[in-house]
Amino acid sequence: MQSLTAPAGSNPNLGESGPPDMLRREFLIGLIALTAAPSGAHASSTALNQPTLLPLGQSEEFSLDLLSAMARQMAETDYQPRTPVNNAWRNLSYDDYVSIWFNENYALWRGDAETPLEVDLFTAGLYYPTPIQVAVVENGSARRVGFSFDAFDKTDKFPDIPIDDTLGYSGIRLRAEIEKPGTYQEFSVFQGASYFRAIGTGNIYGLSARGLAIDTASPAGEEFPDFTHFWIEKPTRDNPVFIVHALLDSESCTGAYTFEIETGEPLSMDVKAEIFPRRPLNHVGIAPLTSMFQFDETNRNRFDDFRPAVHDSDGLLILNGNGEKIWRPLANPKTLQISAFQDRDPRGFGLMQRARAFSDFADLEALYHRRPGAWIEPKESWGEGAVVLVEIPTEEEVFDNIVSYWRPRQELQPGQSHTMTYKLIWGASPEPDVDVLSVLNTRIGKAAFGDGIIVTIDYEAGTIVPNDLTQIERYISASTGEVSEGVLQTNPETGGPRLAFRFIPGDAELIELRAQLVLGDKRLTEVWLYRWTA
Repeated sequence: MQSLTAPAGSNPNLGESGPPDMLRREFLIGLIALTAAPSGAHASSTALNQPTLLPLGQSEEFSLDLLSAMARQMAETDYQPRTPVNNAWRNLSYDDYVSIWFNENYALWRGDAETPLEVDLFTAGLYYPTPIQVAVVENGSARRVGFSFDAFDKTDKFPDIPIDDTLGYSGIRLRAEIEKPGTYQEFSVFQGASYFRAIGTGNIYGLSARGLAIDTASPAGEEFPDFTHFWIEKPTRDNPVFIVHALLDSESCTGAYTFEIETGEPLSMDVKAEIFPRRPLNHVGIAPLTSMFQFDETNRNRFDDFRPAVHDSDGLLILNGNGEKIWRPLANPKTLQISAFQDRDPRGFGLMQRARAFSDFADLEALYHRRPGAWIEPKESWGEGAVVLVEIPTEEEVFDNIVSYWRPRQELQPGQSHTMTYKLIWGASPEPDVDVLSVLNTRIGKAAFGDGIIVTIDYEAGTIVPNDLTQIERYISASTGEVSEGVLQTNPETGGPRLAFRFIPGDAELIELRAQLVLGDKRLTEVWLYRWTA
């Protein structure tokens, strides 16, 4: 999927495509199609299921302290761009690139009965012009994985292009016996800049995460750091945690990262990020998430489409430092918009996909109802800052146009180590358990009778809802214009309450709306926020 976050030197308001490292949606679908095949299905050059070893370099000492020292030392020197693959590989067409794939018989630890993990590799080229380095770690020693073109199968349509010393790998794919012994299923991919994706059992790929975001949507353009090196620890069957270390590098900073991954529904990652700035970082995004939102019942009138909705995520969820749960439905504005939710020591935030029924999308190919949400949970005090939401206009579903992250209030200074740890949870419903009713859906449209715009908010059912809805207080506000006091009824389909209200924007171009239901002295629902634009 392509990104609409602006590359360096571009204008984020123009809707230009992002860096070549980002996946196009059709490429992502192609990868999923390839990995959906049973193990060995593409092993045309090797006997079925017969493991073949990739070349490994000499053993070198490895530890977290050495990784941290490496990142620190690099930050004290000028940034050195990496060498890309040769022009023929960079200029491959999309069809050519997807006609070559990794032969799973070459997977790291293939056939090793003591290890519950197999690792595939992607070749560099096209969207991934600069190779990465990959090493395996066992008993404190690392061995670099050498590049082998023999590890890739291809169709007869793949062009005859140079095989030289510039070639290398562009990413890693992790597979494990998640549901059935002997069947290794994909659960995470690290590929392109500092992007990575993961899925809970039963999900399919949707939104992505990143190691770090720098100057997102800024007028000068965004900087995209790269994961340049990966170290994958060899796991044992008595330890279900898969550990990946990564070195991050960019013009502005370096970083040492560790991901401890536990598969399941949901899948969880414990992330440690140690950042070493090369310059003061005053607009840095911690734990950034990237997703796509084109339309749903809030802006359905803008799109002529047979489907009722198209999105990987439908809302930003925040549990702030005061314990207030906030739901902000996503928007596809006509111009770039940035929202900042000021906070101190947030308890968590994430991009969710609450629409979970096939009928919510009616799409038999994209299967948006199976896309995961992602929840970020800090492990220590993050101090003052803001959860930032960037919404970029898009007319097509092939673009990632939603970004969210934590922006610290204080800039990160060079010459110092800045460490942040958090849990990243991927799944159908990775939300925290808070004793308030969640929003199921939001609908917005022109009033059928009279002036103004109607908003309906459907909440989930719950035993905390009284039979007499008149006991519930309705708090509705708008930053400008007129807003009604609202009507509260029971939705016969969901069994939960529906709040409906009308607002009249007048000449306003932008209105911040807020709604919440309260019962006595207790919050009955999460806070609903929405930015309406003309």
